[in-house]
Amino acid sequence: MISNFSNEITYRKLKDVVSIKNDHTIKKYVDYLSTSYLTFILERFSFKLKNQTIAPKKIYCTDTGMINSIAFRFSENSGKMLENLVAIELLRRKSYWQTDLESYYWKDHQQREVDFVLKNGPKIEKLIQVNYTSGKDEIDKRETESLIMASKALKCKNLLLITFDYDDEITIDNIEIRCMLIWKWLLE
Repeated sequence: MISNFSNEITYRKLKDVVSIKNDHTIKKYVDYLSTSYLTFILERFSFKLKNQTIAPKKIYCTDTGMINSIAFRFSENSGKMLENLVAIELLRRKSYWQTDLESYYWKDHQQREVDFVLKNGPKIEKLIQVNYTSGKDEIDKRETESLIMASKALKCKNLLLITFDYDDEITIDNIEIRCMLIWKWLLE
């Protein structure tokens, strides 16, 4: 689970990997990890509750040090680590100040994904994409396309791209995307 941080998981796939016969047993194990504050799950956003329930979930680790020490990996994967850091901060903000804030991720049928959808009550407040980049020319087109598509689908104009080392605004098709350095966002 920790090796798959910032990735989608399904109980059925996990069941097959560990050779357990029942999806419900895997769900219990995942819940145990969440209850013990080792990991936490984000649901995929949908206006239909049934779609949220059956869609894959994203798993995050509450301790990035644990990822560094026990996760099986071949590369640094700084982008996923940055995404995990943002997920932890959103969880912290919810528990301290924004108790009504709900976090999800968004994915459409063409596999375009936005890392975080922030919802407060019935309103989508903000869409956040995380990208380990140092300049405008390094921002992957699929990142901005995903934000724009999600913006249109969810009727949200507050778009944020959290980066490692790029701070500016991008305008695409008359839609503004605020790019912010991770450290500035963490200090907000």
